[in-house]
Amino acid sequence: MSIPSVYLPYIAIAVFAGGVVLSSEWQRRIRPLFIPPAEIEKLADDLIERYGEQAEQFAAMEEDRAWRYAQSFEQGKWRRVRAALARRDRW
Repeated sequence: MSIPSVYLPYIAIAVFAGGVVLSSEWQRRIRPLFIPPAEIEKLADDLIERYGEQAEQFAAMEEDRAWRYAQSFEQGKWRRVRAALARRDRW
């Protein structure tokens, strides 16, 4: 079975778009998971020491800043820090 050549540009565009989506998800969601939990906890401790009860708000500001500057990995990192701070608040 062969693909007619008229469809090749559409296939190429779809493959390219898929690659862009996969790269974005890697940077934003998967790569931050490889940051050691100890480093995330250290960042959370530093924020609590520096800002006290507003630490989670400052982590959210850092996440927003990373989003605004299109720094996907940093956005994912700060999302994990914010989640660690939220877990601490529940206990």
